[in-house]
Amino acid sequence: MKKLVLSICILCAFTTFSQKQAEVNLELHDGNIIKGTASFNDIDLTTSYGKLIIPVSKVGNIKIGYGKDKSAADKAMSYIKLLNGSNNDEVRKSAYADLVKMGLKALSALEDHYADPKNIVESEYTGDFTIDNAYEEIKTNNNITETSTSEDVVTIDNSYTMGGIYNFTKLDVKTEYGTLNIPKEKIKSIDIFVSSGTGGEQLFKLMGNKNISGNQNGGWYKTGITLKAGQKFSMSASGEITLASLSNAVYKPDGSTKASGATDYTGGDYEGASTYATYGMLVYKIGEGSYDNLKAGAKFTGTAKTSGMLYLSVYETVFNANNKGSYNVKVTVNK
Repeated sequence: MKKLVLSICILCAFTTFSQKQAEVNLELHDGNIIKGTASFNDIDLTTSYGKLIIPVSKVGNIKIGYGKDKSAADKAMSYIKLLNGSNNDEVRKSAYADLVKMGLKALSALEDHYADPKNIVESEYTGDFTIDNAYEEIKTNNNITETSTSEDVVTIDNSYTMGGIYNFTKLDVKTEYGTLNIPKEKIKSIDIFVSSGTGGEQLFKLMGNKNISGNQNGGWYKTGITLKAGQKFSMSASGEITLASLSNAVYKPDGSTKASGATDYTGGDYEGASTYATYGMLVYKIGEGSYDNLKAGAKFTGTAKTSGMLYLSVYETVFNANNKGSYNVKVTVNK
């Protein structure tokens, strides 16, 4: 018995040790945003190709899918059949209300219904209690967009995505108002930021189709590096980004550019150039609430003017998701 108790204690200690504290930004299906900290083990993702264990420090975002539940799907399908076959308005009204009440749990059944060609038939019913209206109401009520899927989608290293099922039931988030226990089905997406400390050298990849300063949704890459006021740090960057918002011109991190079809770059950072950032340039800010677009360019050495998290982005006031390419950025922080 003593050996068994000792083994359990060792296992619990290992589990606790393996957890990492992360800053999180949760978007809920009802539109609310919750910010705080949470403890994570590595991300256990079951995919069509097998199970993946992804280090949480490599994960930037998890979009939570609406899932597939067979028992719920069977229940939803019974309401769908009533809406598809009955001409009695009271029966349809009741089935419609029950289907909408199921919310996200009904979506997979509705999608299966639409995927079956034999269900595409003309209906003589002209009222409001239709399958199409129920489907749209469920999506509207839960902020479901064209990019939403039944699977959970994990973004790795800010570059790669993998779909599957992230196996958790709820997330405990510590906020300034206390700890909130948030069920998985209430969560639309989770931004995860694991702090990497205050020293050392790290590499980051800024994507042209996301990390643009004018992008209000994830435009600034949160490095996880915490700087202290007066701390020295440096950056170097390489790569190319094509900005569709600027006539598909190609840019380098120093802001130099060439027109579409041209061979030579023009402009760029140089001694005596303006202290203000130019389009396509690597920029940074310290602290989430900062509105600065501080110039970094291809090479930068400086001192933090304030304390806070280091954010990186590509300067452009207009965001276009058709941008292409990326910048590779190395950040070195003096301990």
